[in-house]
Amino acid sequence: MQLKDYLTIAVAVLTIFGGFLGAIKWIVKHYLNELKPNGGSSIKDSMVRMEQRIDDLYKLIAER
Repeated sequence: MQLKDYLTIAVAVLTIFGGFLGAIKWIVKHYLNELKPNGGSSIKDSMVRMEQRIDDLYKLIAER
């Protein structure tokens, strides 16, 4: 094999590796975005509402 062949293989491997890292970055970014409050539609907001309802139920049970 010549130098040209080795360079072609190296570029192909780096391209695949870069694409893989880009996909991982995109996935992590979008999953982490769900953990930030955004005014109602994120998982974080849903959990806050659920925790508030559970706290209210505990208060009602404790009053009896």
